[in-house]
Amino acid sequence: MIGRTLLIAAALTASFGLAGAAPAAAQNNYPSRPITMIVPLAPGGSTDVLGRIMAKAMSQNLGQPVVVENVSGAAGTIGVTRAERSPPDGYTILWGMWGTNVANGAIYNLGFDLLNDFEPIGLVATQPFLIDARKTMPANNLKELVAWLKKNGDKTTMGTSGVGSPSHVAGVLMENMLGLHWQMVAYRSAGLATNDLLAGITDIQLDTPAVSLPHVRAGALKAYAVTAPKRIAVAPDIPTTDEAGMPGYYFFFWHALWAPKGTPKPIIARLNAAVQAGLAEQQTRQRLLDLAQEIYPPEQRTPQALHAFQKAEIDKWWPIIKAAGIKAQ
Repeated sequence: MIGRTLLIAAALTASFGLAGAAPAAAQNNYPSRPITMIVPLAPGGSTDVLGRIMAKAMSQNLGQPVVVENVSGAAGTIGVTRAERSPPDGYTILWGMWGTNVANGAIYNLGFDLLNDFEPIGLVATQPFLIDARKTMPANNLKELVAWLKKNGDKTTMGTSGVGSPSHVAGVLMENMLGLHWQMVAYRSAGLATNDLLAGITDIQLDTPAVSLPHVRAGALKAYAVTAPKRIAVAPDIPTTDEAGMPGYYFFFWHALWAPKGTPKPIIARLNAAVQAGLAEQQTRQRLLDLAQEIYPPEQRTPQALHAFQKAEIDKWWPIIKAAGIKAQ
């Protein structure tokens, strides 16, 4: 009887050992199939463009395709929610940014914690905005644009990539600085907003060089200033807000990668290594720099650094957003 009991115990031990080994083996073989990168905004905007650059760069290092899936709506909250609810196995990752992973927590009742209900993978790059207008705008510089805005008041329309998006919050800050108010028109992405600016349906817009600079170069849009204290390398002819007549008006937003909460640490490390390797590759770096991106140094691209950075951004921006009264519509 004792011998039989020992045999049963040994069998159970072996069984549990095999069960425990299966997840470990899956981690060791990761990735063994394509990875989905959720981009929580529609195609054509800066977040989509940058996400696709990083997906390609990571694919080369991981040995598996990283496939972009655009899941847009509600300023990115639908896509972020999809990512949060995905299995924590490393085969779904989130390409997010300041709006989706900081601002939205102050605006929407998400049902989860943006800081603690995701596993940080790595911070990638940051960028300023351009202050743009339709090509038929009579103003030829920022001071003339401000005068036009004061004259036209709430008849002015500004396209944004959604309620609480970076362009929306930056627009509210611009209103507050100038003591003005205009109509905010929310779209599902910066690309869609830009389409209406190009058509002359809206008057002004805050967007990234990645989205608007080609249209500015083609003469289809006007650009008045970059929202940074120094000019950007890809458009050195465009003045800063300090130079153009709106001193101290700065706005930047950044992009980063996360995985669902509970994704194993070895998989997070593998994904972070793919980010680091991709950003060390000259072609990838040049593509990002050409889009006016400032790439974070390696020590700021670790999971731990992203977590600390995101917390600091939440602590900084949530009081500002709530004080401005920005709410989901």
